[in-house]
Amino acid sequence: MSPRTQAARTEATTGQLLTAARELFGRDGYTATSIDAVAAAAGLTKGAAYHHFTTKGALFRAVFVGEQDRVAAELTRTTAEQTDPFAALRRGCRTFLELCLDPAFRQIALLDGPAVLGWQEVRSIQSERALRLLADGMLVAAAAAGEPDADVSARSHLAFGALCEAGMLLARADDPDTALLAVLTEAERLVDALARP
Repeated sequence: MSPRTQAARTEATTGQLLTAARELFGRDGYTATSIDAVAAAAGLTKGAAYHHFTTKGALFRAVFVGEQDRVAAELTRTTAEQTDPFAALRRGCRTFLELCLDPAFRQIALLDGPAVLGWQEVRSIQSERALRLLADGMLVAAAAAGEPDADVSARSHLAFGALCEAGMLLARADDPDTALLAVLTEAERLVDALARP
């Protein structure tokens, strides 16, 4: 078998495992999901699953990273449609909070992520994705507002913390769709206040 064929097979198997794992982790949560169940859902043997992911934690981390990549891609797409930097920040807030309405994302990224991976690892993963995009947006907004000396790092972390907490409010709400409007309004006000002088 050629290396290219083997690489394609490995990628396909990994993809099957990640798809099945996202569905099960997102529906049942980390604790209730076994790697055996993921392998069965992917149509693979337990041995194949352990060959690609030596622990359930490693598999969960890969799923968590996939969720963060998906969020970053969606944020990039929706904010690129805005020409005003403040409108782009508001659109990013809305996009992030709308994604928090997805039950699988809520379970994986908001509820299980910090418990399974730890806060430091979660923030490290987010720092390369959504938090970096928010910092980039804050930098553009600071320049537009004539604030070259703004501490964009502090602003970005404060805003991101608020958005994550807003996501947790939605995750724990009895009716997340109804709660979205109030949470979004306040989150946009807060981010707007942080972004403007």
